[in-house]
Amino acid sequence: MPGSEVIGKEEQEAVNEVFEKGGVLSRYGNDARRQNIFRVAKFEEEFAKKLNAKYAYAVSSGSGALKTVLEAFEVGPGNEVITQSHTFIATVEAIIETRATPVITDINKTLNMDPDDFESKITSRTRAVIPVHMSGVSAEIDRIVKIAKEHDLFVLEDCAQSPGGGYKGKKLGTFGDAGIFSFDFGKMITTGEGGMIVTNDEEIFKKCRSFQNHGHDFNPNVPSMAYDTAQRGGFNFKMMELQGAVGLAQLKKMDTVIEGHRKNKKKIIEGIKNIEGIELRTVPDPTGDIGDSVTFFLENEEVTNKFMEKWTSKGFGVKNLPDSLKWHFAGMWPQLFGKRYGGKSLDKEVWKKSNDIIRRAIAIPVFMKMDDDQINKIVSSVDEIVKELSTMKVEA
Repeated sequence: MPGSEVIGKEEQEAVNEVFEKGGVLSRYGNDARRQNIFRVAKFEEEFAKKLNAKYAYAVSSGSGALKTVLEAFEVGPGNEVITQSHTFIATVEAIIETRATPVITDINKTLNMDPDDFESKITSRTRAVIPVHMSGVSAEIDRIVKIAKEHDLFVLEDCAQSPGGGYKGKKLGTFGDAGIFSFDFGKMITTGEGGMIVTNDEEIFKKCRSFQNHGHDFNPNVPSMAYDTAQRGGFNFKMMELQGAVGLAQLKKMDTVIEGHRKNKKKIIEGIKNIEGIELRTVPDPTGDIGDSVTFFLENEEVTNKFMEKWTSKGFGVKNLPDSLKWHFAGMWPQLFGKRYGGKSLDKEVWKKSNDIIRRAIAIPVFMKMDDDQINKIVSSVDEIVKELSTMKVEA
């Protein structure tokens, strides 16, 4: 998946230019020295255009983006924020950082939020919902937004793993009140670290811009930021100019990278879809899938574990499922939920439905630069292992 596959001279030249034209690394200030070139601001502008969003604001990470938007939603103590059991841990950490209570839904076979379970968990204390588009595949975002609006809830789309993805012709991140993206080194486009907030709501944009820079109002009636006014507190989640420069170079490559991923994913899918014993992940809109990985389900957890042993012995890897459940499944995070569930097993009892789905999942990473020999080897190996496990089961 990662944009790191295509890092090259364009990114290096963009970074060199920062130093050649003044060497100002911060996104604000030193206007003359930097020759009035603002790379982070340009990255924001181009990213907003790419998504057909009114506003985009860059921050230091996807985690910082989550926290910033929740602050803009004025989430705080006494509120509940609903999100899903299968996500990166930062989604829940950001909720806890606001001192609100995270409420976790089960997933369905999209490996994203179950809209029915989301609706069942809404209470008078619910203020927002964070659907997560995991591994480049959209959640059933139209249903989720409809339910949220019926209950007057904010919607924050976590698109950290789906930059450039879409649903029914519209870009992910633009369905809700705001969307966030991550640009860490494993993402479709990367700035090393970094994140982006998008929104069509001017008030949310202004609140995000203020919070990520210590509460500055960006008041046009004062002579400089040193004298700026402030109506709220904030923090420092600013992106630096080097990241903005790399982001601009990477953004120009994003469509090509996604096209390559989709092409290779399609080849793998075509090769394994008729293998008896596997069930492909449900994809609500295949045309919007960015091609991050190929995910399928096996019969049960025992078979999945045996598949994993044989798969890795052949030198193959997987992506987050099942190798990184520790960081991608709420059932593995007792440190975040304390005694709330009275000693119940989080995976086997609290989110049993999610556990039963996720423990059967295998995610094969897709790369832009895969050649047909690699793809054919993946397909033949999946077929070989699944058939071998089926034979073993019959003999048993």
